[in-house]
Amino acid sequence: MTSDKAQAFVAFDRVQKSYDGEILVVKDLNLHIARGEFLTMLGPSGSGKTTCLMMLAGFETATHGDITLDGKPINNIPPHKRGIGMVFQNYALFPHMTVGENLSFPLEVRGMGKSAREEKIKRALDMVQMGDFINRRPAQLSGGQQQRIALARALVFEPELVLMDEPLGALDKQLRETLQFEITNLAHELGITTVYVTHDQTEALTMSDRVAVFDDGRIQQLAAPDTLYEEPENSFVAQFIGENNTLQGTVSKLNGDMCEVTLEDGSVIDALPVNVGAVGEKTQVSIRPERVEMDPTRLTEGAHTLKAEVLEFVYMGDIYRTRLRVAGIDDFIIKTRNAPDQRRLAPGESIEIGWRPQDCRALDA
Repeated sequence: MTSDKAQAFVAFDRVQKSYDGEILVVKDLNLHIARGEFLTMLGPSGSGKTTCLMMLAGFETATHGDITLDGKPINNIPPHKRGIGMVFQNYALFPHMTVGENLSFPLEVRGMGKSAREEKIKRALDMVQMGDFINRRPAQLSGGQQQRIALARALVFEPELVLMDEPLGALDKQLRETLQFEITNLAHELGITTVYVTHDQTEALTMSDRVAVFDDGRIQQLAAPDTLYEEPENSFVAQFIGENNTLQGTVSKLNGDMCEVTLEDGSVIDALPVNVGAVGEKTQVSIRPERVEMDPTRLTEGAHTLKAEVLEFVYMGDIYRTRLRVAGIDDFIIKTRNAPDQRRLAPGESIEIGWRPQDCRALDA
C-alpha cells in the first residue's frame, strides 16, 4: 500500500523538531499515510520515531512544518480534541476504576448517554475477548489482560486513527506474538488507520502494511516489509532489519546492472550496485544468511563460491545456524533449515559456500 499527499489521511510535511533550538531530533520529515493503513515507525532509541508519534498525538509541538489529519491542520489542536486513540507500553489504566469505568471515561468526556456508553463498552470488550472482566480492577488482571483493556479503551469511541507506542514491550514472547496478530486483524477488520512505534524488527515485519525505518531523525527507507528485508537501500537498513552478512570491499568495475567488488582478502565477486559510487570507492556488500548455500552444486551457473572455515555449528530447533570465517571475517552466518539431509559440521572444517550474484547488494561503506 502506498500513499501520496493527495490521498493521505495523515500527513507530515517538512516537519522538524528540536528541544533546545539547535539539535534537530526530527529532520525534514515527509510522510503520508493512507486511510486504513497500518504503518510502523521502526528504529533504535533516539532515532526520532516516538517524537513523531507524540507530535501526531499532540503531546509535542512541531518546531517547523505541518501535520494534517484528513486534510485538516492539527498543529494547534490540543490532544483531547484530535479524536485519536492511544495505547502505551505501561497501559495507563486508572487503577481506582473498574474495567468498565476505564472504558466509560473517554465516552463520558465526549458527552455520550448511559445506554449508548454501555453498548459501546460491551462491543469493545467483546472485540478483545474481555467481556467477562468488566467489573475487575486493573490490579486484578495480568499484563496481557491489562493491555487488551488498554486496546479496548483506545477503540471504544471508534476513532479513525489509533497510535500505539511500544504496546507489547512489557509482555513475554508468546503473548506478544498472539497480540501482534490480534491487533493487526482488529485494525484491518475495523478499517482503522494505525501508527505503531517499536524497536522490534520482527514485530514491524509481521504487523505492518508499510514500515518507516528511522535513524538520526530521518526515514532511511519506507517500504512494505518484504521489500525492506529483501531490498535494503542502504547499510543501516540492511544491518538493522534481520540478520545480515557484510563483506567490505572496493568497487573494481561497474557494468550496467551489476558491479564487480574486490574484497579485502583479494577475492572478487559480483553484486547489484544499489548504493555505490564510482570505481575505486569503498562499498559494503550485503547477503542474507538464508541466501547462502553450503552446497554450491545446488546453485545455477554464474553463482559465486568462496572457501570458508566452520567456527560454530548451532542447533536451534527449526534451523541450524553456522558461523564461518569467510574472506577474512569471523562472523559470516548461514541459516539452513533442519532437514534430514543436513550434514552436521565440526569447528575447523573447511567447506565451500556460494550464492547468486542477484542476492548480493553493494551498499554504502
